[in-house]
Amino acid sequence: MMSDLAGRSAVITGGLTGQGLAIAHALAAAGANVAVGSYVGQARGRSGDAAAYPEDAVVATVRADLAASGGKVYAGHLDVRDTAAVRLFLAAAEAACGPADILVNAAGTTAEQPVCGHDDALWDKIVDTNLTGAFRMMRELLPGMIARGWGRIINIGSTAATTGWKDNPAYCASKAGLLGLTRCVALEGAAHGVTSVMISPTWVETELMHRNVAQVVAREGKGRSLADALAEIAAANPQGRIIQPTEIASLAVFLCSEGARGLTMENIQITGGALW
Repeated sequence: MMSDLAGRSAVITGGLTGQGLAIAHALAAAGANVAVGSYVGQARGRSGDAAAYPEDAVVATVRADLAASGGKVYAGHLDVRDTAAVRLFLAAAEAACGPADILVNAAGTTAEQPVCGHDDALWDKIVDTNLTGAFRMMRELLPGMIARGWGRIINIGSTAATTGWKDNPAYCASKAGLLGLTRCVALEGAAHGVTSVMISPTWVETELMHRNVAQVVAREGKGRSLADALAEIAAANPQGRIIQPTEIASLAVFLCSEGARGLTMENIQITGGALW
């Protein structure tokens, strides 16, 4: 279904999997050109050299699926922790899809570790991906949006931005910081037709969620299966279910529309009524 996004160009980080991929499909279906990048499958090493970003089956499959919507598509590997890599990716994305009107920062990572004895390298990785990576993307794309007088920035946050989570200090801190950054950018872009909003869901059923829950189950050693743990999470939600990536994607499309031009500086939670 085409919409007022026809001809707009979107950049989505973390766009090869999970929520980012769902948003990419929804924006493409709404008529936008889409450029997606992710660390998935990327050669380990932080270099701006194009040789560090080999073609693989994940990228090829996503590119073909998105192209079925009829718009322009770019898909490639992206390390948001590396400024040179960000600029390399964005140059290729603009060449393929045009200047970015929409930025969705969906790249993210997490790992459980308490504050006591927390490893510096793990802290840096989580904060650099979830917070500083989003900053790098906005720093590169916001000036163009301001110059053209139109832009939409959507940051994928979490209920962790406003609610603590035991043994997840880096994740909670990074998402709280992302909320503050979202609001600063909203003020910077407000006079220029640029909005900045954070979507903060509770648990969303993705491969990353399944992997994280499986790690918790294994660590607890209580004999629960992954299916049991997921059922417990669903039962704890007032709606008795787990939020789906398509729900995040539907909201993202609306936030990019002309009808949402007054929605900025907000932290919109999709929780099914859950506090976490």
